[in-house]
Amino acid sequence: MACWVVGSSAAEPAQRRLKSRKSAILPAVSKPLSSSRRPAISIVGPGGLGGALALTLPPAGYEVRFLAMRGKSFRGPHLRALLHGSKARVVEIGKQQLDTEVVWITVPDDAIAGVARVLAQSQDWKGKIVFHSSGALTSDELISLRDRGARVASVHPMMTFVRGAVPEMAGVAFAVEGDVVAVRVARSVVKDLGGDAFVIKKQNKVLYHVFGSFASPLMIALLASLEQVALAAGIRKTDIKPMMVPLLWQTLRNYLKHDAAAAFSGPLVRGDVATVRKHLAELESFPEARAVYIALAGAALKLLPAKNRRSLAKLLGGS
Repeated sequence: MACWVVGSSAAEPAQRRLKSRKSAILPAVSKPLSSSRRPAISIVGPGGLGGALALTLPPAGYEVRFLAMRGKSFRGPHLRALLHGSKARVVEIGKQQLDTEVVWITVPDDAIAGVARVLAQSQDWKGKIVFHSSGALTSDELISLRDRGARVASVHPMMTFVRGAVPEMAGVAFAVEGDVVAVRVARSVVKDLGGDAFVIKKQNKVLYHVFGSFASPLMIALLASLEQVALAAGIRKTDIKPMMVPLLWQTLRNYLKHDAAAAFSGPLVRGDVATVRKHLAELESFPEARAVYIALAGAALKLLPAKNRRSLAKLLGGS
């Protein structure tokens, strides 16, 4: 359930524009109803995202009362750090009633429906609010809890969550859909975290998640290919990041200030067929990186400004 935002001042103008525009995928929602009392929350599956919520919800005024997890997960430095940062009780999924108004399920996508079924049999769910945080799956994954009286929603932050890093939620877009009452509560929680909630249509969730996947996990895959090629070029591993950071940051700044077309540079823009041919020849020894190069260059020829398109397309297509 990965997720994805640049935490630098360069992203702030884009975030302000995000607030002021209605997206075809994420149409803006109205302001949440005010509430003087924030509901207590249980987190089911406190991994990367769940752990971040356990640490960021209390400063926003929410009591995180329970961290529900599988029995074999009741140990390790990650859990100790969470318990140090919150006052939550650790319980086993389905073995302890979660007596909080909100239950937030943050397990992997493939486990959501199964965990929901286990929880549905463990207690009364009438009047409770249940979220899951899959980017691709809809609130219908929680149908077993809805059938038991809960109001459910999917609440997905467009942010990356990895062990050892707790990103700020301020300015993060949260895609929300589900039952009206649950969506209203979700909007309020997101607002208190400093995020921006948007209602998303169920049929758009998968493409929305693909959109986020390009922005973070697939970007990391691209950087892994970059490192492979850098090492082959004789660059020391310790020098790769110092060499790449200025280029990466300027590329991102150009994109945020202008658009993809204006930020695009290199041999394709110039139509340097001979250079691209040399690139492909040298990459013969690195088939994974070569496949990435061909795929991205092919997309660039269709989506971005380039010269000698026909010759370049023939070269890439015949590789």
